[in-house]
Amino acid sequence: MNEFREELLIKLSIPIYALVIGIEIFYSWWHEKKYYSTKGLLSNIYLTVLNFSLDILVRGICLAVLWYFYQFKFTGIDKSIHPVLYWAVLLISQDFLFYWLHRVDHYCRFFWAVHVTHHSSEEFNLTVGFRSSVFQPVYRFIYFIPLSFLGFDPLDTMFIYAATQIYGILIHTKTVGKLGFLEWLLSTPSHHRVHHASNVKYLDKNMGMVFIIWDRLFGTFAKEEEEVKYGLTTNLNSYNPFHMVFHEWKNIGKDIKKGTTFKHKCMYVFGPPGWSHDGSTKTARQLRKELHENSSI
Repeated sequence: MNEFREELLIKLSIPIYALVIGIEIFYSWWHEKKYYSTKGLLSNIYLTVLNFSLDILVRGICLAVLWYFYQFKFTGIDKSIHPVLYWAVLLISQDFLFYWLHRVDHYCRFFWAVHVTHHSSEEFNLTVGFRSSVFQPVYRFIYFIPLSFLGFDPLDTMFIYAATQIYGILIHTKTVGKLGFLEWLLSTPSHHRVHHASNVKYLDKNMGMVFIIWDRLFGTFAKEEEEVKYGLTTNLNSYNPFHMVFHEWKNIGKDIKKGTTFKHKCMYVFGPPGWSHDGSTKTARQLRKELHENSSI
């Protein structure tokens, strides 16, 4: 049954992707927006192939771990009696846990080194949604273990994540403006443009995949106000396949050598991105504080 659902999901998503990406490419060409480049498109394809291949390889392990913890479930909603409630609670719970996965990816440099590939594009279009964090499948499932304790079938957990990814990909676009009252509840293209910005005021904002309510609750929300500059605070300026995946790991290695104490070395690995013992580089929080102080002068 689950294989049928996943097959149906794939059959539905592929034509949707083909249609909306085709429309966006035509819109970009017709209006000379230059949303797409050949090198950027090929990079996005390369990274999603790596991610998808690794995802397939580790999927059995992920399911085995989730099934192991499922036997210790202490509650649950009977799917056969309350199917709508079951899927609604699973969707909300999974998106909540994804928010924390995504937040850790941004606040801990070890995981940022994995996630940074998704943010390294200076373009922003629907194919950037496929510009995947290559090694995330290795640890992503750990965040979904609580769903097994809550009595959600691990196959359903994997399915709902795949379904929400479709939505997550579709909000990587500049062709859709703000969506009125939906901006209060859902992660929208406007919110996600902020998330991919390198503007100091926008760094580490809007982490939700489907719902924006988590960002509003936990202080990581920002409205799209000033013009968005996409990419990293220091861009790669390279389409080298190896460099795109491993550049931050190389930077971590260099910074560890700079650290004068064991604590410094640990902070360069597990502290927030941009942390430095000598102030040579700054975290997003430090940069925002500096920006606020300068604007107050």
